[in-house]
Amino acid sequence: MSSSISPADIVQLERALELAERGRGSTAPNPIVGCVMVDSDGSVVGEGWHERAGGPHAERVALDVAGVKATGATAYVSLEPCAHQGRTPPCTQALIDAGVSRVVIGALDVDPRTASLGVAALREAGLVVQVAEGGIAQRARRQNEGFRRWVRDGRPFVVYKAAVTLDGRVAAAGGDARWVSGEESRRRVHELRAACDAVAVGIGTVRRENPLLTARGVDAVVQPRRLAFGKGPLPEGSELELRTGPIQEELAVLAAEGVQTLLLEGGPTLAGAFLRSGLIDKLLLFVAPKLIGGDDAPSLFGGPGAPTMADAIETQACDVEVLGSDVLLTSYLAEV
Repeated sequence: MSSSISPADIVQLERALELAERGRGSTAPNPIVGCVMVDSDGSVVGEGWHERAGGPHAERVALDVAGVKATGATAYVSLEPCAHQGRTPPCTQALIDAGVSRVVIGALDVDPRTASLGVAALREAGLVVQVAEGGIAQRARRQNEGFRRWVRDGRPFVVYKAAVTLDGRVAAAGGDARWVSGEESRRRVHELRAACDAVAVGIGTVRRENPLLTARGVDAVVQPRRLAFGKGPLPEGSELELRTGPIQEELAVLAAEGVQTLLLEGGPTLAGAFLRSGLIDKLLLFVAPKLIGGDDAPSLFGGPGAPTMADAIETQACDVEVLGSDVLLTSYLAEV
């Protein structure tokens, strides 16, 4: 279905991904999408992105900007164009009607109802269609990782965030877990909350700290839903939603309610339960330049670890980012 694309194609796909980000936070339940139109001379003649659910899709916006210059052009789209009638007409037909000759796609659709229909419709109409591979394709998939998990598997994409010391501890022996990481890391956590549909901790964390779990000091289009997993009751005055059922069932309910991304901030008990159930997709570890030492301080997932190295859970190679005096490690346990 795919073939190699050129470095020039990758540049334009990168621009499409950049444009797509402008819709972040306002397109739900739709994915974010960007599109660039380039004529046969290599000049950009139209750009667009999906701004809001129910509004025109990225391809139609870019086509409107390009006008007659779309004839014979190449469309670079971060996500496979839709081929079905929803709240807006199919983008595949708009591309065909405009005379676009070639379409380069960053990531394929994973919705089981519509996957590959866009590619098939375009090729049937005689357009050249290429699908990206390698790093740029991975970036395109990850850009809509929450949507992809939600629409394909009927559960939210789960991100586990934790602040740890150099020796892998999330709290001191007495349970004090506050301010493991520095100020820049803490701000990033608020940005993560603002970008997710829901944030959750375990009931033990609620009883110890009674956290707010709101996104503070950052731009948040809406506040995330704030959840507590475990047996109640909640402390007096807590504004969190209590979720008492089995994790898998609660995630299915949350997905049905439109939660595509869940940020997990709980301690080792909750994190361990999610890990053992295979429900953590992505790890964000804020590593602080501190040492606690000893055997009594809580570790990342609690409980006994893998008995042998062969039993260890494999993750993908970490991305590394320096945040003040801390280091943020990002790794995936499962791709979507």
